[in-house]
Amino acid sequence: MKVVAFERNLQGTGASRRLRNAGKTAGIVYGGNVDPKMIELDHNALWHALRKEAFHSSILELEVAGKTEQVLLRDVQYHPFKQLVLHVDFQRVDPNKPIHVKVPLHFLGAENAPAVKLASNVISHTVNELDVSCLPGKLPEFLEVDLSKLEAGKTVHAKDVKLPAGVTLTLHVEQENPVVAQAVQPAGAAADEAAAPAAEGATPAA
Repeated sequence: MKVVAFERNLQGTGASRRLRNAGKTAGIVYGGNVDPKMIELDHNALWHALRKEAFHSSILELEVAGKTEQVLLRDVQYHPFKQLVLHVDFQRVDPNKPIHVKVPLHFLGAENAPAVKLASNVISHTVNELDVSCLPGKLPEFLEVDLSKLEAGKTVHAKDVKLPAGVTLTLHVEQENPVVAQAVQPAGAAADEAAAPAAEGATPAA
């Protein structure tokens, strides 16, 4: 995915305000063995790009002054209540060095899961992305989570997610293998099941 930006010389609150008034957004590119570079981008084009999932988890081709380099989107600052992007950060990537990225999860096959078809469970997604480590060229846009065999009351953990070759999970110590999805019985259904045996055993009124 290609991103076109322009070099920016002015900094500060006043300069950023003038950029916004001109339909631009301030940004920065950092990392590698090169000094950070101040940039500006067209706000509307950036706004629409940010609505795409892949923009957040793919290697981007950033073009500035006719020169293109590979980067990752690392941070976005939004206005508290306006549909306005205030600032974006991009990090340069080295094709030969591993990167750590949050990759979105795509959940598939829930409608065919035994938990849903046979037990009327509801599948809850407890995690929508996972931290992974890989070389830039191996970075997947998303990871698929197969729910088609999930049984009632069971869970799918991070280590159950199939990873492409060259991609490894980056798990935190406090969450060695977090749950990403679980099949749960709706509260109403549980109450109905509890009431059914009591109703069957009740003595009819005279």
